[in-house]
Amino acid sequence: MKPLASAPRRLAAELALACTLLLSVAPVAAQIRVGQPSGFTGPVAAGVKENTEGARLYLDAVNARGGVHGQKIELVSVDDKFDPKLTAELGRKLIVEQGVIALFLNRGTPHSQALMPLLKEYKIPLVAPSTGAMLLHQPVHPYIFNVRATYQREAEKAVQHLASIGLTRIGILQVDDSFGTDAAAGALRGFERTQLKPLFHEKFDRANPDIAKLAAATKQHEAQAVIFIGSAAAVSDGTRAIRAAGSRAQIVTLSNNASGGFIKQMGEHARGTIVTQVFPYERSLAAPIVKEAADLAKAQGIAEVTPAMLEGYAAAKVLVEGLRRAGPNPTPAKLIQALETFRKVDIGGLEVSFSPTDHSGLGYADLSIIDENGKFRR
Repeated sequence: MKPLASAPRRLAAELALACTLLLSVAPVAAQIRVGQPSGFTGPVAAGVKENTEGARLYLDAVNARGGVHGQKIELVSVDDKFDPKLTAELGRKLIVEQGVIALFLNRGTPHSQALMPLLKEYKIPLVAPSTGAMLLHQPVHPYIFNVRATYQREAEKAVQHLASIGLTRIGILQVDDSFGTDAAAGALRGFERTQLKPLFHEKFDRANPDIAKLAAATKQHEAQAVIFIGSAAAVSDGTRAIRAAGSRAQIVTLSNNASGGFIKQMGEHARGTIVTQVFPYERSLAAPIVKEAADLAKAQGIAEVTPAMLEGYAAAKVLVEGLRRAGPNPTPAKLIQALETFRKVDIGGLEVSFSPTDHSGLGYADLSIIDENGKFRR
């Protein structure tokens, strides 16, 4: 018979064995964290949720196959309520408290600007911000890697399209912030290149837009079309007021409103609205990236892929390829170095390139129109 003194040792050994067995069967926690501070509530919530749904489509598929170098990717999404000050606060918490390897797919130009000091302080990358602000492209920011085209490119193309179909009385309605100023610069370049001048150029406050004033200007000037640069809420409210004032001006807005949620907000006024796009037609299965996303969406019971979802999906593909190239023990520095090795990386019929002197990613821009069934059509 063994002495009683050995009982504690036996108990300790049994407990250690039990813990080992539990750890061997417990699910492995995510080992690569990526932070997303974005407006999940507020005026851009619909687009943000669709962006994120598209990103998760791809990230979930990657994780189901074992992740990257055996490590799962966790997307830590937090709501900044579309407030740039909160974006910066949450960004710092994600870096310091959550230990994220990168910030990813945030929404908004002022919000991206609010993150810039953090990127420099912690030497951490921001991958695929959901904004086409030129200030994120030029001059090249060492820690920002864009995926989508610029707002200036979109706005310029929109004006050129309107001029090509014979419309000359075109006004600009612009939110008075860095996003609006940036996009309006592209529209003004479009006017120059078509040898036209804007019929009027009105600015409005981001938090409290004077919708009645915007509608009155559109009606008073008898505009044939309006380039409406603003959030989904501002554009939908403004369009209702413009129609109520008796104007039938063609409404044209940018890809920040390329979401199913925007169409719902527009309601009966959605039909005929032109929305610029920065990714291939989301129902054209001939585009490999669209077919990939559509197949994964169908498998998860999601009825359709929207343009905003496609943006998130493409962003996730770029992020994952960067993590793959960063190796089995990725760090922010290794991820930055890996992204700068991109040379015509095919993400499904679209080629993404980065270098130390160019972080622009894609330059694709197109136009769509909302049809009678509430769908984007090209």
